[in-house]
Amino acid sequence: MNTEWVLNAELGPMDTTVRTIIERLQLKPHPEGGYYRELHRSSLTVQPNDGRPERAALTTIYFLLPAGVTSSWHRVASDEVWHHMDGAPVELLVSDPDWRSVVRHTVGPLREGAEPEAVVPPHHWQAARSTGTYSVVCCVVGPGFDFADFDLLKDLPDEHARSLKEQPAYASLG
Repeated sequence: MNTEWVLNAELGPMDTTVRTIIERLQLKPHPEGGYYRELHRSSLTVQPNDGRPERAALTTIYFLLPAGVTSSWHRVASDEVWHHMDGAPVELLVSDPDWRSVVRHTVGPLREGAEPEAVVPPHHWQAARSTGTYSVVCCVVGPGFDFADFDLLKDLPDEHARSLKEQPAYASLG
């Protein structure tokens, strides 16, 4: 398995399977990299106990990572569960909020070395890439996703410097 990460490389001529999936699932570019579409936003709401305003109880998206494109380091204020749907396994990196350790998950078909789902706790940093031509996952967030609860590491200079100091091996992931 190739372990070199590429940060949002130019796709060039897109693989026809990837293009077909993007069109079929009606995906659009995600700010972290890759493509997505929201599938469900619960009509039920919850009040998080961390000072955030009321949120949908649950949200779900399709998320596609083509070869050569990474989901840049980012964090969400809620729990996020990644479920493998199609294509190659996803290599998902998760760091604690203080960058003390990074854990590598392989989210893919149920087989040795891969699990069909992985959980990212609230406020933990995460980055991902496909290990093949493409990967499709379903991401479930609860309390539901809101872009107000989403941070890209590259937009936080102090936090980015801290990540470089604590985890220099992952600096190329933005």
